[in-house]
Amino acid sequence: MGRGRVQLKRIENKISRQVTFSKRRSGLQKKAHEISVLCDADVALIVFSTKGKLFEFSTDSRKNWCLEYPNLVARVELLQRNMRDSLCKQLNVQIHRLFWNYSGENLDSLSSRELHSLEQQLESALKRIRTRKEKSLQDQNNLLAKQLKEKEKQQTLEEQTQQEQEGLPQTQSTFRLPQPSPKLQRIPSLTIGAGSQHPTGDEETGSPSRPSSSNTLIPPWLLSHVNR
Repeated sequence: MGRGRVQLKRIENKISRQVTFSKRRSGLQKKAHEISVLCDADVALIVFSTKGKLFEFSTDSRKNWCLEYPNLVARVELLQRNMRDSLCKQLNVQIHRLFWNYSGENLDSLSSRELHSLEQQLESALKRIRTRKEKSLQDQNNLLAKQLKEKEKQQTLEEQTQQEQEGLPQTQSTFRLPQPSPKLQRIPSLTIGAGSQHPTGDEETGSPSRPSSSNTLIPPWLLSHVNR
């Protein structure tokens, strides 16, 4: 009766896992030896256990591989170096050609399509340069305007502080009329007929008369003009 199909999954039991590893490793080495003998093939086998132990198998040509490996590495490095040098030379030639073309020289070898493409590239580059220049100038103008505004604000604050320290009023003084002199004189009324006074009933009886209500109090500086 044959053995059933083994399910490929990790063996949970540690002892069973070690036993299975030992059996399968021996069988793998046996199969590698059979292939090398039957088919005249060069076979190399390297196995590491879970503990890091190395198991290897190889045919008799292993020594030749070890001797050939440094030569292979040297050849690969030489090929890489040659390829790198060739690529650098091509890039250098292309960069110099583009430099002369952008400078307006060595244009004879270019076709009409290449010349048109070069013209578009130069126009696009010139547009970007002008845009960047305008932006730079605008930034400088904004910075200068900001600095000027801050300077004016600082100057205004300094002037206000100086005025407060000197005790100067902030508002303009209002205009005031000159005050009349406290020494006033009485003058007769300027109305018509004021010069002729008729005796009243009190004067006929001999009683002192009261001062007329038409007399006005005016300042001395106005009296001089009236007397004239």
